[in-house]
Amino acid sequence: MIKRKYRLKGHESFILREGWLTKGIQAVEKDSGVFSKNAGADALGVGTNMAKSIRYWMKTAGVTMDVPQKGVQLTELGKIIAQYDPYIEDMFTLWILHCKIAGNFEQATTWNLFFNKMDLTSAFTREDMFKMERDLILDETGEEEISERSLRDDCTAILSMYSEKGNQVDDPEDKKISPFEELGLLSRATKGKFVKSRPMMNKLDPLVILFLILEKMNADGSMQIDYATDGYNMPGKLLNLNRIMVNDFLDDLQTKKFIIVNRTAGLDIIYPDKSKDLTPVDLLTMYYERGITS
Repeated sequence: MIKRKYRLKGHESFILREGWLTKGIQAVEKDSGVFSKNAGADALGVGTNMAKSIRYWMKTAGVTMDVPQKGVQLTELGKIIAQYDPYIEDMFTLWILHCKIAGNFEQATTWNLFFNKMDLTSAFTREDMFKMERDLILDETGEEEISERSLRDDCTAILSMYSEKGNQVDDPEDKKISPFEELGLLSRATKGKFVKSRPMMNKLDPLVILFLILEKMNADGSMQIDYATDGYNMPGKLLNLNRIMVNDFLDDLQTKKFIIVNRTAGLDIIYPDKSKDLTPVDLLTMYYERGITS
């Protein structure tokens, strides 16, 4: 078995907090070598481990990349966010960032498996999550053992990042508040238990679904509806959507002439509308420039 690259606890035990990506993007815009000096701690005005965490989250969310001899550079996504939504106030931006993090097996392995592989239809405890994640990681990576402490830290981070409310304190850097709570993908059930949640339809722009579809279209420019629902890193998995919800979003996208859905003779195939001819980057730019909303 070929071992897959994976990573646990790249976040230094810090969840992605409100304002961090803004702080990091602005720092990289000013100086591509910002993280080469004391890990970026001085420039960011935070501790060394926190600076390392900010760098990790920026890379994992797809807003920066490491370029040899050039330092840390903004990706196309990073440039678009810096230009149109630098303070990450738009829910659409938050959804795209979530998809990038949850879809990143190599950098955020525990996140990726949690959303793609763990079909949690009933309440689960932190320990339940840890055991399922451990088995999945061993199976997916071919490893014989992993760091249980690091995996437990990852599980805690996911639960905190998506469900728990932080305490309001005077120093904004000490806030344990994550903007991803707003997505509604994870809820507290009874004491000590959690449950995956379906997002509210009015909080999820259909163009997020289109973004994921455009990223994974076949070479012939088509996609099976089943794949959009159940495929790896696709809307049904990353966004906790069931088949009915995915189809409702597809119908909406077809009404708005972004895609064509062919359900005749049981084909169930999605095609992009050729009149738009959009790439994922085109879609992002168009969303912000035209203020497209669901």
